[in-house]
Amino acid sequence: MDEIKLYSPKVMMDILDRYGFKFSKGLGQNFLIDGNITKRIAEIADLDNSSGVLEIGPGFGTLTQALCKKANKVVAIEVDKSLTEVHKGILNYSNLKIIYEDFLKLDVKKIIEEEFKGLDVKVVANLPYYITTPIIMKILEEKYKVSKIVVMVQKEVAQRLNSKAGTKEYGAITLAVQYRADTDIAMIVPNSVFMPKPKVDSAVVEFKILPKPKIEVLDENMLFAVIKASFSQRRKTILNGLSNSLNLSKELINESLVCAGIDSGIRGEKLTLEEFGRISDEIFKRAKD
Repeated sequence: MDEIKLYSPKVMMDILDRYGFKFSKGLGQNFLIDGNITKRIAEIADLDNSSGVLEIGPGFGTLTQALCKKANKVVAIEVDKSLTEVHKGILNYSNLKIIYEDFLKLDVKKIIEEEFKGLDVKVVANLPYYITTPIIMKILEEKYKVSKIVVMVQKEVAQRLNSKAGTKEYGAITLAVQYRADTDIAMIVPNSVFMPKPKVDSAVVEFKILPKPKIEVLDENMLFAVIKASFSQRRKTILNGLSNSLNLSKELINESLVCAGIDSGIRGEKLTLEEFGRISDEIFKRAKD
């Protein structure tokens, strides 16, 4: 089965027709039809016999095929149970396990602990556009023991993940990612290499998970609450945004901003991760009293 070129459009359509498979717009299914790109993603993930791969959304299995050839073990999470028979027919790899469940509802930490003992775990995925942010946030918030994340996302999302303070792309997810990882846009992927063809181009983003968060804070929950509140109403000043969303008095917020050395009239999109850290620490000290 290694010889089947799953990325070939003709091979893909013949197999999907044989099993009566229909693409689901609701699940954002766009399958890769370029073998060079699947191979390149596996290379970016830096896989070898010491690697375990958690793949989210294998779809037809073109990327899965490339991952199985490089890694010691691949565990793929697929929400679409209608692909079960397709996978049985084409993905005959002894180092592959497919779990047909919703990734967002799974105890992924438990799966990693049980399936990848002694392996260096990487997360690799071609993520559906509509659910990219919840998946990335789940991975980061639940603190899986993984060394790297390599995901294909909408180009615009990739720019957001890799943006700097003060730019229009900069947002809450940018800071959540910066807190736990160094990111890099590894490659731009044209929309022509997918079936069906999406309206926009994609990009592969590499996250190198840091051994410890980039900044130290008194309370992580407060940090993320402050970040989320600052971007929930982007046009508001940091003072108004925080006092409206955190259910704390303006006096407490203003005092915290002063002690953190932050102008109360600035907007959240102008602030760095380090500045958000100082703000959250000052608010936490006062809110818990």
